[in-house]
Amino acid sequence: MKTVIIKYNAGNIRSVLFALDRLGVEGVVTDDPEAIKAADKVIFPGVGEASSAMRYLQERKLDQLITSLKQPVLGICLGMQLMCKHSEENDTNCLGIFDVEVKRFQSPVDNLLKIPQIGWNNVTGLYSTMFEHVPENSYMYFVHSYYAALSPYTVATTNYVINYSAALQKDNFYAVQFHPEKSAGEGQKILENFLKL
Repeated sequence: MKTVIIKYNAGNIRSVLFALDRLGVEGVVTDDPEAIKAADKVIFPGVGEASSAMRYLQERKLDQLITSLKQPVLGICLGMQLMCKHSEENDTNCLGIFDVEVKRFQSPVDNLLKIPQIGWNNVTGLYSTMFEHVPENSYMYFVHSYYAALSPYTVATTNYVINYSAALQKDNFYAVQFHPEKSAGEGQKILENFLKL
């Protein structure tokens, strides 16, 4: 099985490679369109800023490539947000795989919750094959200031300031806001389930 991690100058790739290695899978990091198309599984991770990441994808025509992929694709964190239609982060038009708006958390009145959300939070309403054998209310590791609104594509929910999409799914496209590669055993199980799709 060939697993490709899309390179687009958004961080977080090394931890994904380590997580795959723990599962006995060798990941290949590349922005080569032919290698991406030939992969059995594609992972689209990322930490960073939406508009510069989209610019990198567009300059290399990777935006068109990603939306055309037919094999299972997993977006992680920024990767998930870029798979949505639009992000409030620098008013960025994204890939549009999910017809979902990405919005910035509004600081709560009591200031008890800090923006960005950094740390562990539970996920509920798990509804996808990628959550098989993952317990309801499992804790996952999040780092983000923007969130995908709830939608018909929502397959897991988290509450931080408001309820939002912790995971999305449409056809062969899967996406999670949290970092499964940093989320202990349950996160590892999610990656394992994705690799079995």
